[in-house]
Amino acid sequence: MTVLSKDEFIEIVGFAVDSILENEQYFCDLDSVAGDGDFGASLAKGFSEVKSKWQDLEKSNVGTFLRDCSMIIMEKCGGASGPIWGNAFLSASRASKGKESLEIADIAELFQAMVDGVQKVGKAELGDKTLLDALIPFKESLKESAKLNEPIEEAFSKAVTRAEEGAESTKTIVATKGRARYLGDRSIGAYDAGARAVAVIFSDIQNRFFKKT
Repeated sequence: MTVLSKDEFIEIVGFAVDSILENEQYFCDLDSVAGDGDFGASLAKGFSEVKSKWQDLEKSNVGTFLRDCSMIIMEKCGGASGPIWGNAFLSASRASKGKESLEIADIAELFQAMVDGVQKVGKAELGDKTLLDALIPFKESLKESAKLNEPIEEAFSKAVTRAEEGAESTKTIVATKGRARYLGDRSIGAYDAGARAVAVIFSDIQNRFFKKT
């Protein structure tokens, strides 16, 4: 596969939404170890609204679709998740403005924009025990694949592995952001819930979309 159509990309986002809703309790359980325990519920609150308004979202191109998603996420997701995930989608919408299909380079650019959106709000870097510890390796892998012009399904599979490795690495990191930072060294041994969520969502996309095509 060398190109994702607009409709295929929208289908992928739908799988991401389903993954978030199905894993609500798991994400809460992850967050309860070093956080408030409400991360999964906060995400689900916003993304359930995205799903309920699915038919009304503007789907003329990738950018308008992501923009509509971002507005709902910002408004409806609870806590810090609204600004962080909402800005990720908003930045991605700007990077994909007017696009009706995506090649691997476009996909890499879209995820770079997502990282930029998260960093604009959260001020975090790789190694701070946040969702970026999965998202940054994921987008870096996509950028490497784009340079090699690899097929999208191959590129995505490699990137998922990198995201999972990044999420796993958060167990060895002392938290410096969010409520978990108050635990200091006691945060070692616990996943960052956001990083683990990113890895789970991407893995579900791989299994539900790329392994069926």
